[in-house]
Amino acid sequence: MPGTLYVCATPIGNLEDITLRALRVLREADVIVAEDSRRTRQLLARYGITTPLAASLYQGVEAERTEGVLALLRAGKNVALVSDAGTPLISDPGYPLVRACLAEGIPVVPVPGPSAVLAALVASGLPPQPFLFAGYPPRALGPRRKWLQELLSLPATLVFFESPQRLLATLALLAELAPERPTAVARELTKVHEEFVRGTARAVHAALARRERIRGEIVVLVGPAEEEKPKETGGPAAVLAAYRELLGQGLPPKEARKAVARRFGLSSREVYRLLLDARAPGEGAQGSL
Repeated sequence: MPGTLYVCATPIGNLEDITLRALRVLREADVIVAEDSRRTRQLLARYGITTPLAASLYQGVEAERTEGVLALLRAGKNVALVSDAGTPLISDPGYPLVRACLAEGIPVVPVPGPSAVLAALVASGLPPQPFLFAGYPPRALGPRRKWLQELLSLPATLVFFESPQRLLATLALLAELAPERPTAVARELTKVHEEFVRGTARAVHAALARRERIRGEIVVLVGPAEEEKPKETGGPAAVLAAYRELLGQGLPPKEARKAVARRFGLSSREVYRLLLDARAPGEGAQGSL
């Protein structure tokens, strides 16, 4: 009988974030196939695991080394597949191996655990469902713009990874294409310098652009596109009522005027003029424009 391929999630930073089941599987497996054996040895040493490591399975050698892993499984060996951090296959190696195993009837068993995608999503403050994980954006600016334009039109929270070197360029595109869209950048999740930067796409870009250098593993999250709501209609009284309501919620006058303008499909100047017409003579601070 063939062995079993165990797809094991491992910590994304904090080495305490590993399940008891994952530790047992790593101890009991006949061999561990890692993305980078040097990284995995640190985890194994922490927990005193002595299971032998096979040749690393990383991007660029997957095609040629998958057959070697299949040979072990065909021989009845149980294999634990791990990536450098998080869940294998999620922007990490392993997909060709899993497909090949299933094609041959070799059992594939997930051993769930840490995932940067889910860790970022649940603390982002953005709608957790539906969400779409899109991997890494294209490196070239033109394809990246098209990629973002298509994904930003979807009614789902968008989650993707980005490198520190390209983060600001990607955020600049977001700020251009959807400046008011709620956005979060999660950096160094579960590590000592874990950080979330939240706000509109424009505000997040501005905040990070002020930094001299950005480091670490990064997840970017963008709120879903909303269906276009029909513009409200109404005269000066309706505009004034909406404006007063927003002031009562603590919005500054300038921001309240912008919100009213969007709501009624008017320009800020038109809103200002309507508010002047509708305001009662001698109205105090509540009616200040």
